Amino acid sequence: MGIYEFKFPDVGEGITEGEIVKWKIKPGQSVKENQVIAEIETDKAVVEIPSPVSGKVKSLGAKQGQVIKVGSTLVTFEVKGEIKKEKKSVSVIGEFAEAGAVLPAPVQSKSISKIVGVRALPAVRVYASQHGIDLSKIKGSGPNGIITMADVAKGSSGITAQDAAIASYIKSQEEGPKKVKKYDMYGYVDRIQLKGIRRTIANNMVTSATKIPHVTHMDKADVTKLWEIRKSDKLQAEKKNIKITFMPYIIKALIQTLKEHPTLNSSIDEETSEIIIKKYYNLGIAVDTEDGLMVPVVKGADQKNMLQIAKEISELADKARTRKIDLQDLKGSTFTITNVGSLGGLFATPIINYPEAAILALGKIQEEPVVVHGALEIRKLMPFSLTFDHRILDGAEAARFANRLIELLGDPKKINAKL
Repeated sequence: MGIYEFKFPDVGEGITEGEIVKWKIKPGQSVKENQVIAEIETDKAVVEIPSPVSGKVKSLGAKQGQVIKVGSTLVTFEVKGEIKKEKKSVSVIGEFAEAGAVLPAPVQSKSISKIVGVRALPAVRVYASQHGIDLSKIKGSGPNGIITMADVAKGSSGITAQDAAIASYIKSQEEGPKKVKKYDMYGYVDRIQLKGIRRTIANNMVTSATKIPHVTHMDKADVTKLWEIRKSDKLQAEKKNIKITFMPYIIKALIQTLKEHPTLNSSIDEETSEIIIKKYYNLGIAVDTEDGLMVPVVKGADQKNMLQIAKEISELADKARTRKIDLQDLKGSTFTITNVGSLGGLFATPIINYPEAAILALGKIQEEPVVVHGALEIRKLMPFSLTFDHRILDGAEAARFANRLIELLGDPKKINAKL
């Protein structure tokens, strides 16, 4: 009999930890290779972790509800025969190498020779490459000696105040819950641990707000004609058991506008100081769930018709709310839409879904008096807020984008909105 320590693997790009949602095994239990042993929440999704070997469970590395770091021992097995050192596992997103292996950093600058072979998080490697920091001289405090941004902040005088602030925030989250008083100098308080989706959202928002100079442009679109068309299309869609909202129409108008104003469908490559124009249209749709905001992605939206988009949005939203969504359905977006109008909101200042160039917040459609050709009419207006990355585009281009979107939404015949 031999001992095999299965370490929590990297189940997706940038993942550093996960919360044990449910153990499906217990000490002393015999398991087979590829048998699901745990459900772990990480990066807004719950993934099933399969066993890399057949054997008997000797011990579990964490209790249900605890957070475990990538590279930490998840399960210890008793196995027969020779132990394979480079075992790979398979998850819901495909095959991944077991955590603990040291991967060479991508070639990015002349300082790269100093960080090959060093255990460090991807973001840390990028920062070190950009600033010429020798990671081999910094002691890591993460799992298996992995170097974190907090370690770089502590050991390097070249780190900026902004990066130090980010590192401090991340470090405070990594330290976990502490014994604290349930009152302050003014009275009693409740403390809720920042974890799971809420923790992921917090980290993403800090990254976006500190890296991107946000500017928000606000306006209103007359959707009176669109309202009538949707009313007619709704009946046809229901015959096919598909619920069609205003979102598919807005997506069609948005894609056409993005094609005419491509800088809003882009991102910045901070390593090369280049604006990367995306020639594909993957639209993220923000979904409000009990656990927090999730952003499933409708990929290749320009290649799909209205019913396909409506059906996919509904299916992705259901998967997000039931926590059955695949990690890959949350990645790859080029532009994001959030609907504050569904809760009665009019305008907002949404934070960009980093590293995208912009995000569109839709407001509640309501009737308002409007002067049309010298006469007062009651029209249906939809307020919206467009937040954009001021590094990539200026206010004038954002205004032109908004004006074109208003034009298309006001005259649906100009967009390809066929069922």
